Amino acid sequence: MLTAALASLMMLTTGQDIMSVQDPSVPQPPAVDLEDIVVEGRPLEDLTQTFVREVAAPARNRGMARWRDGLCVGVANLQPDMAQYITDRVSTVARDVGLRPGEPGCEPHVLIVATIDASTFTRQFVEARPRLFRVGGSGMDRGAGAFKAFIENDQPVRWWNVSVPVNDETGLIAVRLPGEEAPRNGVQPSRITTQIVDDTKRSFIIVDVDKTKDVSLEQLADYIAFVALAQVDPEADTSGYATILNVFDDPAQTRTLTNWDRAYLQGLYDTIRRRKNFGAQRTEVVDSIVRVHQQLTTETDAATND
Repeated sequence: MLTAALASLMMLTTGQDIMSVQDPSVPQPPAVDLEDIVVEGRPLEDLTQTFVREVAAPARNRGMARWRDGLCVGVANLQPDMAQYITDRVSTVARDVGLRPGEPGCEPHVLIVATIDASTFTRQFVEARPRLFRVGGSGMDRGAGAFKAFIENDQPVRWWNVSVPVNDETGLIAVRLPGEEAPRNGVQPSRITTQIVDDTKRSFIIVDVDKTKDVSLEQLADYIAFVALAQVDPEADTSGYATILNVFDDPAQTRTLTNWDRAYLQGLYDTIRRRKNFGAQRTEVVDSIVRVHQQLTTETDAATND
């Protein structure tokens, strides 16, 4: 469905060179990375809580979503070797958090499109297939304001995620979709826990090649992997952290996914997500990230001592 929709309006351009890296003209203060923190009391938890609060961008009135079992990655409008590199890298990061990468020729859940005019392309794509982006069910996207920003922003990479509340035990959709009957999921009521969780269903990532020339292909692929696997606020201020999300502001500072990034993604995918209160769900994710950080630290120390 996504491939056919894209093919119907894609204006192919020559693949652009996005392999060069420039040194930043203005030095930035050192960012906080996980391995720089002495874990005594709650400093790490406090920093992680702030990072999650800044970065996470779930659908309105819903919890943090993630892919359920696996995902298929599709890349359009880039030279074949570059497209394959991005596909492989996103799939590898997905595998690292426990997801099953799609087989060759699969219908993409994550559609990555490169273009020399991202604003025009995005507007045309949305006008051609609006229901791909805004399905109409409750709790499936971030709302009209965020959608308008997705169409109109001028960032090097823009993205739009569609998620859906589902019954965690059956995987069945738990909200009514336009034109369909109300779902019958047999959810057992509880004041504290819930069977309803949020799954990511599709992700659109549009790359403006003219605005990504200062980063390497590795950096671009890692950035795309992060925003494909998590619901990320495009307006998040992550300047105080060592994260791939800062790569377009300072390419020389962040060469690849950092420990912050890896812990965030692994923590998100390790979380059970059965808390009914969304604040409690977020706290559970924070606790999971902290545990992953401790594991990463232990593994790093062991590798250093070998």
